[in-house]
Amino acid sequence: MALCPLFPCSRRMHLVTDLMTKPDFSFEAAALRRGFTHVAGVDEVGRGPLAGPVVAAAVILDPAHIPDGLNDSKKLTAKRRDALYDKLLKVADVSIAEATVAEIDAHNILRASHIAMVRAVAGLLRTADHALIDGNLIPRDLAISSETMIKGDARSVSIAAASIMAKVWRDRHMVALAQQHPHYGWEKNAGYPTAQHKLGLEQFGVTPHHRRSFKPIHNILYQDKNLSD
Repeated sequence: MALCPLFPCSRRMHLVTDLMTKPDFSFEAAALRRGFTHVAGVDEVGRGPLAGPVVAAAVILDPAHIPDGLNDSKKLTAKRRDALYDKLLKVADVSIAEATVAEIDAHNILRASHIAMVRAVAGLLRTADHALIDGNLIPRDLAISSETMIKGDARSVSIAAASIMAKVWRDRHMVALAQQHPHYGWEKNAGYPTAQHKLGLEQFGVTPHHRRSFKPIHNILYQDKNLSD
């Protein structure tokens, strides 16, 4: 009887499949065969951080000039993401948009991420007539044909490209914000709740870039309010 060390056999098979699977242009090609002319991949980044905007990107690839190595941004090194970011700006139609901290707090993070997605699609130089969207929900204000795709950044090269553009742009934005607020480690954690970020909050409090609707920030502000009453 064959044994699968460390992982059950079924789990091991899933891991091998994940390692072998790479995004391709098949979903875009299928949409083009259905008569669409400009198919955009759409993804967002930054739903989990305690600080900073949520950022979305929309990308229409040129089938004749698709950069090698496109993949889910989380599977790439920072150096590789930066290289692909620069290359995509040259060979693809790219639009990057954000929803601000104020919009996140006024709505909620899911709604804000959808606002950013709609803005990104609207900002493309060519008018997209079909969108491939990472996830399982279509933004309610997106007025073009669209389809959702679970783990789309690992399946569609256009969504993978969008994930790279959104992540690199947001990471660089958080590095810039870290120059103004150096105590939270945003240049390394991009606003996610790491130990350094939490320590910065304890010692220096909340900045205008923190999401007040998020529970850890809300609790700090509520505690401070009680102490001052």
